[in-house]
Amino acid sequence: MNDYYGYDGLSGGALVALILVYTILPLAIYALYSWFYMKIFEKAGVQGKWRAWVPVYSTMIFYKLGDLSPWLVLYLIGGGIIGSIIPFLGWFLILPLIGIAGRVIDLIAAWRVGLKLQKDAVWVVLYFFLPPVWLGINAFDKSRWNAGIQPASWAANSLLGDRTVWDGIPAQASAAAPQAGYGAPQGYAPPAQGYAPPAQPGYAPPAQPGYAPPAGPAAPATGAPVPPVPPTTPPAPPAAPPATPPAPPTAPPAAPSAPPAAPPADPTQPPA
Repeated sequence: MNDYYGYDGLSGGALVALILVYTILPLAIYALYSWFYMKIFEKAGVQGKWRAWVPVYSTMIFYKLGDLSPWLVLYLIGGGIIGSIIPFLGWFLILPLIGIAGRVIDLIAAWRVGLKLQKDAVWVVLYFFLPPVWLGINAFDKSRWNAGIQPASWAANSLLGDRTVWDGIPAQASAAAPQAGYGAPQGYAPPAQGYAPPAQPGYAPPAQPGYAPPAGPAAPATGAPVPPVPPTTPPAPPAAPPATPPAPPTAPPAAPSAPPAAPPADPTQPPA
């Protein structure tokens, strides 16, 4: 009887331990990760704290902030599902490769996020061994987000490079290197503030008829003096002198008339 009850007690304790290990503990770890993600997303300018609490979606945002395509998360999940349903080959080849690829991509995203939070590349070693500690330090320290770091070397890669534009998540300037002839979208641009009404059409009265004064002389242009324009036709030559001199007068002028012989008589004297 005692053995029976002891067996039941052992079974009950094992059941509680299994519940803690497979339900409560994973939920606690997930809540801790989501809390750290929320604080890091706030530093990066992500709008909406709820994004950090959505499974899978929060990891996609973390990859996007790390200059990686967020669709890589779905590719890895799809590869894991395919590997789990294929016997032997999937279990012993596909799943291990998917796990290694996912771990490497996760480390790359953490490295880029750490650079934007003023962390050296050596900090990724801490993320490799203790991801929650790395997340907690970056979530609550006084570091500021700086997206203007050197663009990622894989930015032009169609598989790894991030070209997505999501509303509420700022596009990272370091995610896409500028290419000649290609304008990559630069994230969410807020709408223009205010409304500019169109110009109101009006009536322009016709010009009144009248006398228009002649235009004045054009003002001389400023700058270097303009040389005078040479005349198009040469000036007329002077008139030729007369061929023969004028003829002299034919007769001398007439002599003046003779004076009177005697002076006139005095009117006061009586006649003789």
